[in-house]
Amino acid sequence: MIYLLLLLQQLISSSTHLVAKNVTLTLHPTTVVLVRGIFTCVAFGIWVFIRRSKVRRIDREDIPRLLLLGLINMPINQLLFIWGVKYTTAPNASLAYALTPAFVVIIMLMFWKQRPGLKRLLGVCVAFLGATIVLVDRGAGFAPSQTLGNVMVLGASMSWAGFTVFGRPMVVKYGPVYATALTFFAGLALYLPIWALIPVHDPATPLTDSTWLATWSQLFYLGVITSGVGYGLWYYALSRMDSGRVAVFNNLQPILTSILALMIFGTQPTPLFLVGGAVALIGVMITQRG
Repeated sequence: MIYLLLLLQQLISSSTHLVAKNVTLTLHPTTVVLVRGIFTCVAFGIWVFIRRSKVRRIDREDIPRLLLLGLINMPINQLLFIWGVKYTTAPNASLAYALTPAFVVIIMLMFWKQRPGLKRLLGVCVAFLGATIVLVDRGAGFAPSQTLGNVMVLGASMSWAGFTVFGRPMVVKYGPVYATALTFFAGLALYLPIWALIPVHDPATPLTDSTWLATWSQLFYLGVITSGVGYGLWYYALSRMDSGRVAVFNNLQPILTSILALMIFGTQPTPLFLVGGAVALIGVMITQRG
């Protein structure tokens, strides 16, 4: 069951690159992150209100970790990702996130001196190789005009690894949905002053002009589905598995994105895509057995 939920989470995440790229064509990334965060916090706020008699108080010693996760979540991860996607391609963003398992290994080694087993390390490398093959087939590249965007989405991938590793104790203690909600409440509170200080705000005319329905629909999807449901499923998986086994599923995103393109646009998979997909899947299986 947990693997099916992780596949659903990756399917949601795969669509995020496409939706985020599209919405930043008309709205500035800072505005997208703000409205997305508000949507997410409203959704989680309703959930917390309904279950208010069952949620536990936050222990004082957990507040610094909560603030750290909130900082990593919105002001760093989401802002870097949304802003970076504007200046690069969706395949390049997927390639950056395929490195998340490697960053998880590095963080665990730096902070906890936990060395991954040889089998798990092999699985991470094989899964990344498969994801790279798929993304090269889909047009991932390193054009000079995309350098800024590539660096930003790479930073987003690093911060997502930190969000994964440092968030696991909160997930175990407070539960996946409540822990996710708390990180978004803290994240929005920390992002608001940053948003106010960033001197780059465009007129939000797409929110009110003739395209308002499409724009709001995309922002709702990013806020409620990809952030609310997607992040919640990610933390739920962390409550059942360790960070390394969960993170390696990011390498399935390119495959799922291509499957979405096949379903929506009728794009036919190439032999290179099939090879890369098979290699990535083998890598994920090796990691789960490691």
